[in-house]
Amino acid sequence: MSQYKNQTVKAWRRENGRVGVRNHVLILPVDDISNAACEAVANNVKGTMAIPHAYGRLQFGEDLDLHFRTIIGTGANPNVAAVVVIGIEPEWTKVIVDGIAKTGKPVEGFSIEQNGDFETIKQASKKAKEFVHWATELQKEDCPLSDLWISTKCGESDTTTGLSSCPTVGNMYDKLLPDGIYGCFGETSEITGAEHICEKRAATPEAGAKFMKIWEAYSRDVIFAHQTDDLSDSQPTKGNILGGLTTIEEKALGNLEKIGKTSRYIDAVGPAVAPEKGPGLYYMDTSSAAAECVVLMAAAGYVIHTFPTGQGNVVGNPIVPVIKISGNPRTLRTMSEHIDVDVTGVLTRTQTIDQAGDALIDSIIRTANGRYTSAEALGHREFSMTKLYRSA
Repeated sequence: MSQYKNQTVKAWRRENGRVGVRNHVLILPVDDISNAACEAVANNVKGTMAIPHAYGRLQFGEDLDLHFRTIIGTGANPNVAAVVVIGIEPEWTKVIVDGIAKTGKPVEGFSIEQNGDFETIKQASKKAKEFVHWATELQKEDCPLSDLWISTKCGESDTTTGLSSCPTVGNMYDKLLPDGIYGCFGETSEITGAEHICEKRAATPEAGAKFMKIWEAYSRDVIFAHQTDDLSDSQPTKGNILGGLTTIEEKALGNLEKIGKTSRYIDAVGPAVAPEKGPGLYYMDTSSAAAECVVLMAAAGYVIHTFPTGQGNVVGNPIVPVIKISGNPRTLRTMSEHIDVDVTGVLTRTQTIDQAGDALIDSIIRTANGRYTSAEALGHREFSMTKLYRSA
């Protein structure tokens, strides 16, 4: 039993039993042409948040499935108390509303066709105000730390990341996964060069085979199908190279430090797919782009995101607090306002990885109890949808 086995946090227990650490009322557009109406409602009713995005028209097949899964998952996330959905057409609006309603939380949809913006905004604003009154009376309760779902992704990696901030996240997982939390890592392109190591970190041969199928499909259908000469135009990024990483293999080895020394992933899933095999660590097929990855993991139900960074990355998310961890002394000097957990002591040998992991867990507990992360305090609400192919 770990030292955190009996640790509790003050959070909201949702209708489906999940634990949320924020209490948002969302105004959620089904499609890009409903953004303006959603933003008008959010402007009318304080205590609500609109999440505009760029897609949702003439998508089809697997791409449409992912779009629905992402929007539904965003509204269904336990950090969200209630949702107003606005779309241009009633049919797709109903798909989103019905998907979110399965959680038991309050949700209502409005369509603009045959109503126009004025009427839609009027009716949606009335419902949004009703939801705000309801949500703001919800009370926090003591919830086990082990009920949290905690995801991870690194960004602007450098030589310090694989030595300090990524192992810090790994230490956190090694300590909390045995207690029953759900964890998630991904970034398919950034596993390149260490895919054989990642395969061996699976808890079962079946999970390892599922990961390799995902990675091989990405390599075949994306990297080699569209390559110029190699991945050097994007992986490593210019920031990675500036930070001393010379190959994608170096980056991949540092990336995998986020899953610790003893943790094993129990399943490999598609983008924005919620875990189905119980508590444990999951691999998710995601882009390595920061905002896209965090959005996909939030849509799968994760309520806190841990984000190691070397050179400094400022990304946030509308509904999920993003905790930044850095071991780069220069980044702490020049971008300290973005960093939540300082692990520079790992490199100066004044702090062990074990102590750094405890510092991250302390930050997770404080964040779950209500403390804003730096990204939240600075207003970072980046929301980027992942699109698989061109619209019809």
